[in-house]
Amino acid sequence: MKRLLKSFLPVPARRVLIGGTAAYRLATNTLRTGPDFIIIGGQRCGTTSLYEYLISHPNVVRASTKEIHFFDINFERGLSWYRSHFPLRDFDSYRKRIAQKRITGEASPYYIFHPYALRRIAETTHRVKLIAILRNPIDRALSHYQHEVSIGYEKLSFAEAILQESQRLATEQDTMKSDEHYYSFAHQHYSYLSRGLYENQLRGLWQAGFSKKQVLVLQSEEFFADSERGYSELLEFLELPAWKPSKFERLNLQHYDHMTADMREHLRLFFEPHNQRLYHLLGRDLNWR
Repeated sequence: MKRLLKSFLPVPARRVLIGGTAAYRLATNTLRTGPDFIIIGGQRCGTTSLYEYLISHPNVVRASTKEIHFFDINFERGLSWYRSHFPLRDFDSYRKRIAQKRITGEASPYYIFHPYALRRIAETTHRVKLIAILRNPIDRALSHYQHEVSIGYEKLSFAEAILQESQRLATEQDTMKSDEHYYSFAHQHYSYLSRGLYENQLRGLWQAGFSKKQVLVLQSEEFFADSERGYSELLEFLELPAWKPSKFERLNLQHYDHMTADMREHLRLFFEPHNQRLYHLLGRDLNWR
């Protein structure tokens, strides 16, 4: 396809078209591969760093963007639109020539929390490998809140936002249950506590039909404390050859005031029973306090 285009197009047009415009990608969607892996979340747990570490590997080909958000908020665009974000299949020929495995994937952290995303993934690309990275839900909640403040979506104080979360989400969750294609801004942006109930979300993977061999669950604090070891575990899971980047730089870090001791204790008590169920599910204590 590219060689054919090169034969007929002038250089400026060729650069625009082959450079990866949305129209060109969509027109060639049937010639493109699908994802071999998807980082499904959680949000504010390190998915951006994790994805960048992965695509720095010589055997990983990046998608057109990190967060495609197809299985949550763009599902109505269709599979042709989704495939358009991935590399052309001719990289498989290159793989055969150099006798190396080359894979591709994306990272949309809303997938693990969205009520329909995991089922949609299972029904669409059931052989894909899924990666979840989970952070202490107390720290995740504050980071999520600060992110929403920074982009202008949140006007309440942290304490007020936590207090009003159930009210903000109640009717939205009911509407999402009755209408699979309904988009809830509040569910995506104001779910500070709800997104930290990881045990419920991981059980959704098994309910969707994924096997435990298809899913890797990483602890954010542990991964970033020893990224080299965590990266090796990740490569083994994806069956990629051993390699490591020159440095493991943490991306998307935000600096903000810590929450009060009273608020932290309040959230610790809230999350404790949920965390215990998660530890039981995973068979290990993540020691979140």
